[in-house]
Amino acid sequence: MFECTDIREWRGRDVVDSDGDKIGTLEAVYVDTATDLPAFCTVKIGLPTRHRLAFVPLYDARVGPDYVQVAVSKKLAKSAPAIDLDGVLPAEDEPAVFGHYELDHRTGTGGERRLARR
Repeated sequence: MFECTDIREWRGRDVVDSDGDKIGTLEAVYVDTATDLPAFCTVKIGLPTRHRLAFVPLYDARVGPDYVQVAVSKKLAKSAPAIDLDGVLPAEDEPAVFGHYELDHRTGTGGERRLARR
């Protein structure tokens, strides 16, 4: 994870994989509720009539002038858990998002959500 001055500026940027291949367009950033640092983004992928928002981790990501480069492959990102364009991530689906990328998922001590949209 990394710090950023204004994550709202990322919206609409291309998201590219480690080889520079475009995955899709960044729609939203989700922060880790324990650290308030960017943890995942949703990326608009799919055919024009069948768009969806896939969750892609932001660990080891780099922000460029017109893109966000993530550390995962395009293939892995496109097979990630996704929501509809106007959907929300249910709390019970958070573990699947982390699990897809083999990342640990821990809720807060009171069972709080791990991800929050910014």
